[in-house]
Amino acid sequence: MPKQNPLLNIVSLQKQGKAVAIYSCCSSNSFVIKAAMETAKKQNSCVLIESTANQVDQNGGYSGMTPKDFYEFCLQEAENAGLDKDRVFLGGDHLGPLTVSSKPEKEAMEYAKTLVHDYVRAGFTKIHIDTSMKVADDDPNTRLSDEIIARRGATLAKVCEEAYQELLEENPEAIHPVYIVGSEVPIPGGAQEESSGMQVTKPQDFRNTVAAFEKAFEDMGIKEAWNHVIAAVVQPGVEEKDAGCEEYDRERAKDLMASIKEYDQIVFEGHSTDYQTKYKLRELVEDGVGILKVGPGLTYAAREGIFSLCVIEEELAKVYDFETSHFKEALDKAMLANPGKWQPYYHGTEKEIAFKRQYSFSDRCRYYFPVKEVQDALNKLISNLREHPVPLPLLSQYMPMQYTMVREGTLKNDPEELIKSRIAYTIEEYTFASHQEELVR
Repeated sequence: MPKQNPLLNIVSLQKQGKAVAIYSCCSSNSFVIKAAMETAKKQNSCVLIESTANQVDQNGGYSGMTPKDFYEFCLQEAENAGLDKDRVFLGGDHLGPLTVSSKPEKEAMEYAKTLVHDYVRAGFTKIHIDTSMKVADDDPNTRLSDEIIARRGATLAKVCEEAYQELLEENPEAIHPVYIVGSEVPIPGGAQEESSGMQVTKPQDFRNTVAAFEKAFEDMGIKEAWNHVIAAVVQPGVEEKDAGCEEYDRERAKDLMASIKEYDQIVFEGHSTDYQTKYKLRELVEDGVGILKVGPGLTYAAREGIFSLCVIEEELAKVYDFETSHFKEALDKAMLANPGKWQPYYHGTEKEIAFKRQYSFSDRCRYYFPVKEVQDALNKLISNLREHPVPLPLLSQYMPMQYTMVREGTLKNDPEELIKSRIAYTIEEYTFASHQEELVR
């Protein structure tokens, strides 16, 4: 007998008036995933890890992993952290024709069907169906209607249902996936324009979206699957920027947030919550957002930690005369060699763009961490700082929070542990807001 999906508890607790949610770690970065697992273990809580159609697909994505590969990788990291696998939830983010939107609908949707099938068959139990993007044979001058988006979404949901039945034959205890729907989905990776004119979703647009998807599920012959839809994606007025973020404004979003109370079965999923303060994150949860998506904010924290170690490495090299890793140079060289992942997002003078490649909050450099030369430089950095351990004065100067933890005996003075600790600081702002330990009590 299949077990109930624990993520359904988000809805029941929210509808009881409890400010309980879960943060979604949208990253394939190994430091980030390790930090997320270890934080969940430390807090006796749970963790939701999501990979996007960019990162992980049937062909390997930019991470080089298929859904099955990523599933196994995450469970291995959970085991390494001593975290029970029942406390690990894996999701697929922006699953649809995202990466093949240049192709006509028939071809793009065939790709998307294989994509969602492989995610469900691998054991992912949270599926964000995203069919909000236009494909090649859509009219570029006409808004994509809710009906078209919902029809395509229901088509993928039907494939998910069939894939789950296949999975049940292998594993009778396999957990049924929950679904996230919505047509007002922020662009994966953030807005490309300097000022995107972002607007809070209108309540009636949200209602229309839900109605269109519910009807599409029924028309597709999968009415029962609607019971597994737990959230709709809306824009509550948050987005990261190069040098900050659009902060959540309760007053601005009050009409949208009031509209979720009309539904007993669903909550909101909030994308692009990166760089909100922990108090703004808590307000989002209190107002009806049950899933807080974060991606760039976590890899940015990893990058911050690594750059701090680069400065420390350079100072130590002056004393001990060893070859430094040149990590920052290797990273920028990789970005310049393949500008497609950052060029549409960064605007300004040549010097301003060079600055943004390293320090922008949109953190486009995360796409280049898997590059071999970048990984080699990172490994050399870590090796150098194990051979020449970080002295406390330099740790205090460049990583003061980690210095305090090392002095208190709660953190090992090791380069990898220092990087993970910097990430964990950001994660703990999300767990402060979400109270997600209540989901697994």
